[in-house]
Amino acid sequence: MPERLVGKQAPRFEMEAVMPNKEFKKVSLEENMNNKKWTILFFYPNDFTFVCPTEITALSDRYSEFAELDTEIIGVSTDSVHTHLAWINTERKNNGLGALNFPLASDKNMKVSKDYGVLIEEEGIALRGLFIISPTGELMYSVVNHNNIGRDVDETLRVLQALQTGGLCPANWKPGQKTI
Repeated sequence: MPERLVGKQAPRFEMEAVMPNKEFKKVSLEENMNNKKWTILFFYPNDFTFVCPTEITALSDRYSEFAELDTEIIGVSTDSVHTHLAWINTERKNNGLGALNFPLASDKNMKVSKDYGVLIEEEGIALRGLFIISPTGELMYSVVNHNNIGRDVDETLRVLQALQTGGLCPANWKPGQKTI
């Protein structure tokens, strides 16, 4: 039976990543925590696929909304940083990503994917997992779905905003509404 992660300290990580300026640099949960930032950590199966660029570019296009909420986004797959860079250097019209506003990290050794419970070991790829981690390192939200289905940026923003209220948010709660 998988171990519960929500409500516990998130597994710490440090990975090599391609930054928005296309340089290689390490990203870590500790760095975001030291900067008192929320973290959206999302996993996807592979670069140069069909569903993945729709999600990644949708998040990138709305990055400023997350930044306003003191949140950093980190995308992760088991591909190398060199493959990530090639995908970023490919235009969107050619199934590439083009310029991104957040880093894409490489989990080549699959440790982080395994720690977060999204690794498909026999294939060496991750499921589509999305995790919201508080500035204190508590894993506050987790959703994992089949690789055929992309995630919804509006829902990710709504959940982040609900978590940041610190209150009890009823079903269908939207920003600006009362909490319980």
